Amino acid sequence: MAPSAQSLPISVSDEKYANVKWEELGFGFYRTDSMYVAKCKHGESFQEGKIVPYADFQISPCSAVLNYGQGLYEGLKAYRTEDGRIMLFRPDQNALRLQSGAHRLCMSYPSVDQFVSAVKQVVLANKKWIPPPGKGTLYIRPILFGSGPILGSFPVPEYTFTVFACPVGRYHKDKAGLNLKIEDKFRRAFPSGTGGVKSITNYSPVWITLAEAKAQGFSDVLFLDAATGKNVEELFASNVFIVKGNVVSTPEISGTILPGVTRKSIIELTRDFGYKVEERVVPVEDLLDAEEVFCSGTAAIVTTIASVTFKDKKTGFKTGDETLAAKLFATLTDIQMGRVEDKKGWTVEIDQCHKG
Repeated sequence: MAPSAQSLPISVSDEKYANVKWEELGFGFYRTDSMYVAKCKHGESFQEGKIVPYADFQISPCSAVLNYGQGLYEGLKAYRTEDGRIMLFRPDQNALRLQSGAHRLCMSYPSVDQFVSAVKQVVLANKKWIPPPGKGTLYIRPILFGSGPILGSFPVPEYTFTVFACPVGRYHKDKAGLNLKIEDKFRRAFPSGTGGVKSITNYSPVWITLAEAKAQGFSDVLFLDAATGKNVEELFASNVFIVKGNVVSTPEISGTILPGVTRKSIIELTRDFGYKVEERVVPVEDLLDAEEVFCSGTAAIVTTIASVTFKDKKTGFKTGDETLAAKLFATLTDIQMGRVEDKKGWTVEIDQCHKG
């Protein structure tokens, strides 16, 4: 089930770091040293798992994840600070979101403490892969899935919780801002479906739209709601915000939009800056009439959207260092990287002697 490894660019490095040309680091999978694995039988609770060498899984062809798509994933990052600390950003929120998704997909799940402990163990086991400050981050991917065999019956006999990590650079490298296509044919999520949880089934069905958009020169796709096709929801893997005057609006969490951890943080910071934030239905017309548009996510952080194209008409927005997006990016990354005092209590420093 593991993706194919890519070769890391090689450079001269000291013992503190893996042998990597950090300046050339993109956002993609690179094989690191270790991962975490825990298993749970139906009707039981997850117990402490263990760190093992990174390797492919052996899994039943009849497993629930392969046959019925019973699986969730999370995404968060570890940051290396200038003074040598290693930080996580709000990992408890990822744990709670995983639990919410597990409930929706009828899976057992680890406790918040187990989740956070597993993440810390993986970070420390792959410590040398955490990029130097300002060169990238260690992306952490927890996955929960039905690993036991099932065919037409329920419940699933076994669940697996695993965590791996790999170093990454910026997800969107175009500093001029993203050029989006508003998708008016395919829908990402549906009312009463799984759009509001991080189900593995949410993503590959819309790869076709993303591939088509990229082939046409667009950076990403912005999806509309399934009920009316008139309201914006989110990008392929990030939430969207629009700015008009002193009001910042973002689509409300209604079951079809993922409740992003970065989204939640951005809303709080934006209010701290004195803006009014509205979580509401956002018609396409409001987006096109906005002065500024940006997106947020663990991978995207905060990224300016320079333009959107809807039905072959392109609309541009404010970009540059004076945007709200630029201010939010600087503020958020300063907190995440430990460059300023974290008055929110969002960051978690990892004890580098942590064992579990």
